[in-house]
Amino acid sequence: MQKGFAYTKLADRLTSLAELSDDDLKLLTSMPYSIAHFASHEQLLRKSDRPTRCTLLLQGYLCWKDDHDGQITSIYVPGDVPDLHTMIVPRPEARLTALGPAVVAFVPHAFFHETSSSSPSVNRALQLLGHADASCLRNWIINLGSRDSLTRVAHLICEITVRLKAVGLAKDDRFSSPFTQSDLASACAISAVHANRVIQELRRRQILQWQSRTIAISDWQALSRIACFEPGYLGLRGRTTSTRHQPLSSIAASETSDVSIVR
Repeated sequence: MQKGFAYTKLADRLTSLAELSDDDLKLLTSMPYSIAHFASHEQLLRKSDRPTRCTLLLQGYLCWKDDHDGQITSIYVPGDVPDLHTMIVPRPEARLTALGPAVVAFVPHAFFHETSSSSPSVNRALQLLGHADASCLRNWIINLGSRDSLTRVAHLICEITVRLKAVGLAKDDRFSSPFTQSDLASACAISAVHANRVIQELRRRQILQWQSRTIAISDWQALSRIACFEPGYLGLRGRTTSTRHQPLSSIAASETSDVSIVR
């Protein structure tokens, strides 16, 4: 994995939420990190852990799973930092797990503390990242509590698509699936058989195609209408921000971060 990739993913995510200056982005290029690879359904964090670093997702998908029944309670896409809250409360309340093969960068808590102190804008962007996570969780509760199975599945797919687009992925509404149909069932609190029927119904309506590990949305308007999807809760500034940091690519390539492979 090329040097600067972790910086790029973090910059993509933060600039999707807040305006950052060139000086702010330069601060991110000093980020120390170690790269780790995880197999499908491998655990990154357990409730007994007391982490001193955050997990920046680079490739693949991660999720939090309940310890008791394995219920998926949130899903994360590249650029997300699912355990950012451990900077404040270093006690995971669930299992952080890979959905399919995943590549992450482990970043010391100290870096985020120091960068937040150095830049009010970066501090605000990190706060917005945490707020977006909380907003997604509130919507997740609504999804499970008051929507039928078809709406639940459609809403989750809409959300994942928009979040991927915010970091320059899901081009042409096509992306690698973040879950198997069994994972989808767990995320939507329905049976695997029911999840399969919902996907077949969306296929029948020619709204999406799901082949192997790829989802392709054929009719975004129809899918978002079924989902009653309004993306405002995600707090995104718009697609124009996804290329905000690109002029600094030469800086990222020559960054002096302490990078190591840990797996």
